[in-house]
Amino acid sequence: MKNRLKAKSLRRKNVKLRVRKKISGSAERPRLSVFKSIKQVYVQAIDDVNGVTIVTASSLEKEASSLKKTSEQAKYVGESVAAKLIEKGISEVVYDKSSYAFHGNVKLLADSAREKGLKF
Repeated sequence: MKNRLKAKSLRRKNVKLRVRKKISGSAERPRLSVFKSIKQVYVQAIDDVNGVTIVTASSLEKEASSLKKTSEQAKYVGESVAAKLIEKGISEVVYDKSSYAFHGNVKLLADSAREKGLKF
């Protein structure tokens, strides 16, 4: 079991590095990086040129933590990060789904951010 988990972790790390080789964020078009655990969803808008995080949102925020389903939390986080970015004058981002498939909560987060006005 230990070797299987180690292999899965190594595979996920390699996929993440393969994705990160191809994309990068700037001040005008930051990288929207997604991390999810079993219970929570986290998003950061990152300017890779300056090495700065512009905005963050997560399902640990007070309004999102009151929601029961993780899918509802993912929608809220997408809307929240989109609102924060638009407030700062940023409407275009590069979507970094990391090693996760574009499916389920990762897709819900992206769709809700698009509905609020972000362009990927």
